[in-house]
Amino acid sequence: MALCLFLFAGIAHAQVKWNADFQAYIDQYKDIAIEEMAQYRIPASITLAQGLLESGAGKSYLSRCGNNHFGIKSHGWAGRTIRHDDDKKQESFRAYDSPRESYEDHSRFLAERERYQRLFSLKITDYRGWAHGLKACGYATNPQYAQRLISIIETYKLYEYDKMSPKAKPEAKAKKEVTETMSKRTSYSVHSINAYNQNYYVYARRGDSFESIGREMGISASNLAKYNERDAREQLREGDVVYLRKKQKKADRRFKNHVHVVKQGESMYSIAQTYGIRLASLYKLNRLDADYQINLGDKLRVY
Repeated sequence: MALCLFLFAGIAHAQVKWNADFQAYIDQYKDIAIEEMAQYRIPASITLAQGLLESGAGKSYLSRCGNNHFGIKSHGWAGRTIRHDDDKKQESFRAYDSPRESYEDHSRFLAERERYQRLFSLKITDYRGWAHGLKACGYATNPQYAQRLISIIETYKLYEYDKMSPKAKPEAKAKKEVTETMSKRTSYSVHSINAYNQNYYVYARRGDSFESIGREMGISASNLAKYNERDAREQLREGDVVYLRKKQKKADRRFKNHVHVVKQGESMYSIAQTYGIRLASLYKLNRLDADYQINLGDKLRVY
């Protein structure tokens, strides 16, 4: 069985009672489930119910230590793994850098396997059909699996999320905002504007300076240099990332549990630019003095 079913207090029987831990889990992961639904057409209600059931509302060993919210074993997996007792002692399970990666892998797990394909012909709001279909396709061996999913969905009204659209991501909002702003300030745009970590940026071209990019973007050279923690008189190199706003104090949320391993040629500054965070914040996140010199293989937090 590719997925293991974790049983926990409150769902030993098909009838589910309201639980504060369940609600907290739903509040935390509902947006991800809706995003996955928009991309893969798996009902958000089903994804959330499975996450709740398989991870014990985020309290199972696999979810706490491996960010594995769906009990997916490591068959055909080239990434990190974690050991846990299931049908056999110390079986190998997939481990992720964040819960979001677990949700994304769960979507791909269903979408890319032939035995689940008939489920995708169901209406997105047919959570009952999906629940029974998952059981019939062999997702779990427990005879009450479908009813458990349905009970969770109906107790917490998860079916309401099946009718929702994803919220606009901060990066998308930022890109829309800067595009509109630039269209008002200039009649041309040489550089493509990209969005990342609630900010937006351009790649420097050969011969660029903070003055030339600032003139195009309607931002003073001194401010542009300040946003990138550099001197306005510095010459930019082709390919340099130039942020158009002040950077964040930590990386995007998906890097919450991520550890950056320093590679050859990297500096604290280049790493800060990679994740769109302030240099001082990178030192602070890792409790390092400002004069600390990083070494190859050092591990750094970015969130």
